[in-house]
Amino acid sequence: MKKTAVITGAYGVIGKAICEMMAEKDFALILIGRDALQLQNTCDEISKQTGNFDIRPAVVDLSCEEEIKRFTKELNEDISVLINNAGTTPQQRLETPEGIEMQWATNVLGYVWMKHYLQPRIVSGGRIVNVASFYAGGLNIHDVEFKKRSYDNDTAYRQSKQANRMLSQYFAEEFKPYNIAVNSCHPGEISSKLSNNLGFNFPDPPRKGADTPVWLATSEEVNNMTGKYFEYRKLTPCQFCKNTDEIKALYKLCLSYFK
Repeated sequence: MKKTAVITGAYGVIGKAICEMMAEKDFALILIGRDALQLQNTCDEISKQTGNFDIRPAVVDLSCEEEIKRFTKELNEDISVLINNAGTTPQQRLETPEGIEMQWATNVLGYVWMKHYLQPRIVSGGRIVNVASFYAGGLNIHDVEFKKRSYDNDTAYRQSKQANRMLSQYFAEEFKPYNIAVNSCHPGEISSKLSNNLGFNFPDPPRKGADTPVWLATSEEVNNMTGKYFEYRKLTPCQFCKNTDEIKALYKLCLSYFK
């Protein structure tokens, strides 16, 4: 029986490449995104390209806790891999219908809600991969939604990626009793809508960006490794993960968003 992987942000540039490479490794895939047509087209393209037809879409807005809860309640199978990859970088400050700043809701809380509500379905020996970035920093835990500061999409993105890295370490400890590994990584410098919104035009091909997330999700080289941060498959010290008190405070803040 095939192992099943859930991949968020599935039709973005890096997300689609991740899906392609996971399909080539003969995983059954659940592709998550907001746009039903783009999701279905991506499923069809990957199936045609790889010959893997165990690929299906799930329309979920990752900025909305209720939609994530609905998805996980409707899920009736076990999951071996969760790759949290969805991200957004709007140039103006936007809020979700629930009144949460969009980058914080999607890039951070979406990861938190997915791991929380999907946990009962993740098998022992499973893996969670959080796509973060080396372009991280500037987290202001007292104003994560830019209610006091002037909004800047670059600053908002960098703090969200810092949060991803810090929370991955916290999740690793939380999931140890379930024998589920949690790691984060920098995918690579890939041109995409996300990077273009930040003013960058990078040279790397999409599959290079997908390589490290897929490696963390599947390779025996990282067996028994959890709570780590990687860049281009290289274990890299994370300066943000040294302050355990700040990590705990960040996780407490994220818990305050649960309904």
